[in-house]
Amino acid sequence: MGAIVLVILLTMMLKKLAIYLEAQAINGTKCRDDLHKEKESADGNNYRDHHNIDIHHQYHHQVSRKSCSFCCSNNGAPIRTYALQELKMATANFRIRIGVGATSFVYLAELGDGKFGAVKRVMEERGGSKKIFLDEVSVLLRISHPNLVGLLGFCLEKGEQLLLLEYVANKSLFERMHTYHGQSSGILAWSNRLSIALDIARALHYLHSQADPPIIHRDVKSSNILLIDNNHAKLADFGLCKLGYDKPTDASPSPNLTKIKGSFGYVDTNYLKTGQVSTKSDVYSFGVLLLELITGLKSTQGSATLAEWTAEFRKNDDVEVLAKLLDPKLKGDVNLEQLKVLIDLANASLLENSQGRPDMSHIVDRILSCMEPHPHPPLPV
Repeated sequence: MGAIVLVILLTMMLKKLAIYLEAQAINGTKCRDDLHKEKESADGNNYRDHHNIDIHHQYHHQVSRKSCSFCCSNNGAPIRTYALQELKMATANFRIRIGVGATSFVYLAELGDGKFGAVKRVMEERGGSKKIFLDEVSVLLRISHPNLVGLLGFCLEKGEQLLLLEYVANKSLFERMHTYHGQSSGILAWSNRLSIALDIARALHYLHSQADPPIIHRDVKSSNILLIDNNHAKLADFGLCKLGYDKPTDASPSPNLTKIKGSFGYVDTNYLKTGQVSTKSDVYSFGVLLLELITGLKSTQGSATLAEWTAEFRKNDDVEVLAKLLDPKLKGDVNLEQLKVLIDLANASLLENSQGRPDMSHIVDRILSCMEPHPHPPLPV
């Protein structure tokens, strides 16, 4: 199985390499040699199941440009393989830790010329594996969207599994909304929250409808949403992503709960019951995110999920009742028609019957329509 994954990954990389080299009219011989060396070093390893990865991105030190390039990141820069020594220098030997995940640590990296990046270090002693690492690389190489955190490069050398990721300056939505330090920067206004919801909806629409094959994120949550500024955001952490869909079965559901991926409070209840994941599982998580933006509350309230905790109020048609859900820090400075739209979308996204949930394209259109005539423009591609 591992060898098959590596062959598929290598084939995809080489295809992208050929396209890039043709466009740039440069010699790619060294790049192919380096890339084969990286992949061959991973052959013959036993792979373990995924573990939940929760990261926050940022970075620190100098990186030379001697390794090969084979495709381009969101900002047009080439994605390349890095020598371990380069990333050790960039992070000052992994000195400044800026994020912790279930299987990884994230370190600040200085790339030179005033540019920064985040080095995600997948660690086997924390439950990481080459399968987790290569699966995430595979996903990151397939995607390019202004609302998704991009890959700058990677390293698989001497037992280290490192991803160099795009820098997003303002930390996560979770930190901004739920920590004292984040709130000290000021409260996110209603218009900010609406715009952030639109950006993440656009990101998920891209993953579900424009990526080939479709990609299910499986870990949409506020700590995986990184803020560019108060109005724009990027979706991060692709360690739990799934390519394609599970085939529905007529058999009685008997899910293996140890294989359910995601974070409590955000995980699709239908996925929990059946063990079958689909793009509608991400839609469910997005519905929880909408409730988080509306209420200012975390995804869990004691032993209850936010979806359960808000059910009685959010299913009421009375706008005055719905207004009671609002984050009191907003002090009522909210467009009630927009509030009604977001709650309607949240309710639809949280339906028990996953087939009844809307597609992300519909959600994007609904949010855009309620923001007119002055929605925030999308980020440039």
